[in-house]
Amino acid sequence: MGFKFLEILRPFVAILPEVAKPERKIQFKEKVLWTAITLFIFLVCCQIPLFGIMSSDSADPFYWLRVIMASNRGTLMELGITPIVTSSLIMQLLAGAKILDVGDTPKDRALFNGAQKLFGMVITLGQSVVYVMTGMYGPPSDLGAGVCMLIVLQLVCAGLVVLLLDELLQKGYGLGSGISLFIATNICETIVWKAFSPATINTGRGTEFEGAVIALFHLLATRSDKIRGLKEAFYRQNLPNLMNLMATVLVFAIVIYFQGFRVDLPIKHVRYRGQYSSYPIKLFYTSNIPIILQSALVSNLYVISQVLASRFAGNFVVNILGVWAPVGDSGPARSYPIGGLCYYLSPPENANRLIEDPLHAVIYIAFMLGSCAFFSKTWIDVSGSSAKDVAKQLKEQQYVMGGHRQSSMVHELNRYIPTAAAFGGLCIGALSVLADFLGAIGSGTGILLAVTIIYQYFEVFVKEQQELGAMFF
Repeated sequence: MGFKFLEILRPFVAILPEVAKPERKIQFKEKVLWTAITLFIFLVCCQIPLFGIMSSDSADPFYWLRVIMASNRGTLMELGITPIVTSSLIMQLLAGAKILDVGDTPKDRALFNGAQKLFGMVITLGQSVVYVMTGMYGPPSDLGAGVCMLIVLQLVCAGLVVLLLDELLQKGYGLGSGISLFIATNICETIVWKAFSPATINTGRGTEFEGAVIALFHLLATRSDKIRGLKEAFYRQNLPNLMNLMATVLVFAIVIYFQGFRVDLPIKHVRYRGQYSSYPIKLFYTSNIPIILQSALVSNLYVISQVLASRFAGNFVVNILGVWAPVGDSGPARSYPIGGLCYYLSPPENANRLIEDPLHAVIYIAFMLGSCAFFSKTWIDVSGSSAKDVAKQLKEQQYVMGGHRQSSMVHELNRYIPTAAAFGGLCIGALSVLADFLGAIGSGTGILLAVTIIYQYFEVFVKEQQELGAMFF
């Protein structure tokens, strides 16, 4: 039944714009160039404001998720990568639950990816309409039907551009994927800005610089009591401080350390005796996929809760889902959940909140660990990285595991891969929680994504350089 459903979508998938596969091997320099062009287009779109909006100065309901979802309020990148990741999340879960039957052939995989892209466009259209109709850019009655349709059109076109940029890199023209590139750029930009921002904010204690490093020198220069100035630089509230910056660096180091954890399974070639190699199974077997899917789940829950809260404020059922209030501090205007399900699935704002409401912390930790482990375990079954898929790949390359026959390879790989996926997802969730509790800049989830993505790009660069070196020697 599931397979027939994908077949029904085939005519619609065929009309979607698509990036053709490269007909030749793309050289490393060309890949770097295409990756730079893709990033440039994304950054430009992040700065182009939406035409026709009346105001976007009210409290931002998605402030906490914008860094992770690579979105920028009031611009063409308002939706960021949310539609792509959401469509991926839903399609992968449907395939994992066997509701959709995804075949093993390249054509079946291509159809599944095309259906995922089609679903991404549908979600882009749906989110665009919801954003406009809920008054994010001003009351629809004041904007007028024409302007509302124009805003929706801009968001849909921008969503299509993001889809094509991601596909461009994934087809082999560039390095990595568009999703990873955009997330890492957004998070690194946030960290650098909060460390060195020259913007000034009146906190009630006088004018202070937003950037933690610049604030250190400013406070030491302006405070007569240097010890007090140093304490302020390290522990000031509601603005980035040096403890946040140090926590960020610490989490970076911990994640890079854990990236080296792996088990090497010995393999040998069937034909050429004496040709031995190893197949590495990393602790982070599914990399950052669990945290991306978990972020997409929370993001969409926030969207639904915000929409219902704006329309049916005070309703009992809506309050169970989430109660929202603007945060009144010296930072940017934003909304934060103060009750309901959304509150318990969001990280505690600071250490004081952690002590005041320990139940919140317990539920949040359990949700993060459980959801990351679940998504990691589910992902291997639908992404071609399960024990069965790996055994098939090794068989095609005429490799067998040392001391095992080809028929027993799946059983042996099943001892390692599902465990590595689940435990790796659990570790990713735990590191994200640790980063949140330490107060790392850009949220724990954001830091985890940035480090894993940067490490992936480092591995890609090393691999490309090795291949380039092998051509000359």
